[in-house]
Amino acid sequence: MLRHVLEVLDVLDSPIADGPHVVTLLESILGADALSESAERPAVETRRVAGDRGRTDFVTVTVPGRNGRIAGGVAPTLGIIGRLGGIGARPDVVGFVSDGDGAAAALSAAAYLLRMWRHGDRLDGDVIISTHVCPDAPTLPHHPVPFMDSPVDIATMNRHEVRPEMDAVISIDTTKGNRLINHRGIALSPPVRQGYILPIPDDLLRIQEVVTGAAAVTFPLTTQDITPYGNGLRHINSILQPATATDAPVVGLAITSAALVPGSASGASHESDIALAARFAVEVAKEFGNGSASLHDAEEFERVVALYGSHAHLQTPGLTHQTTVRDTLEVH
Repeated sequence: MLRHVLEVLDVLDSPIADGPHVVTLLESILGADALSESAERPAVETRRVAGDRGRTDFVTVTVPGRNGRIAGGVAPTLGIIGRLGGIGARPDVVGFVSDGDGAAAALSAAAYLLRMWRHGDRLDGDVIISTHVCPDAPTLPHHPVPFMDSPVDIATMNRHEVRPEMDAVISIDTTKGNRLINHRGIALSPPVRQGYILPIPDDLLRIQEVVTGAAAVTFPLTTQDITPYGNGLRHINSILQPATATDAPVVGLAITSAALVPGSASGASHESDIALAARFAVEVAKEFGNGSASLHDAEEFERVVALYGSHAHLQTPGLTHQTTVRDTLEVH
């Protein structure tokens, strides 16, 4: 996995980084002999989207499973989303910024899964990986380092990254600009589904401990964190924003640090931590597809909804819709 992280960063850490360059890398890993128009072959796609503050390239990788829906099977589909404002903040900051770690981890996981597929190791379920690539994302003035913004809004990101085929989602985001997580490596959020913050399954804690070789690390969420950006409330960052756009459970996978690190800081990415996040996502994909791990307790969710009703209103902007500067910051 570390080799793929280095390959991905070599492409992303550039002022000319874009979706086509990423597609070229991933297709080279898959190999020309594996490229086909067949629906049961992996697909690597990119689409450029322009916003009021610039443009970005969305990248989507679909890796079919041997018993997934693409092959006519019934195994569930896992979504892996790399969430970020941008991989770079040029011209304010030169180089790859910490905020880009989510994209690097998701694309590294995609590279690993494509390599597995090429060699004949097929997962049971389909896996869809999505993120976006922007080397010159806008920033908001702040001393001593500018905050990361994004060329497109959260709703646009969700439309391109959250797919209806995803039965569960791992959302990977750098989460270093806070004092809630004083740990370098990775940390897990509770699963969020339709406005409910649910207990973390033992399956995920077990996989995290196996991947890291250390005790599991988690982080807390508030109700505000799982509501859409733009409502004037404080959010830890965008890590749980995919949960506002799907009925499926979403788990946040944070790439973390022991000290407070701005998202717009360069030289702040740790390749080994990106690899940890990517390996965790791949291992969950293996077990989620074959039914040996879940991202939430479905029966518990159904019971809490039966007892207390739907909380899906928390997936909406709320009774009043007011965008503030605080919401536009990628506080990371």
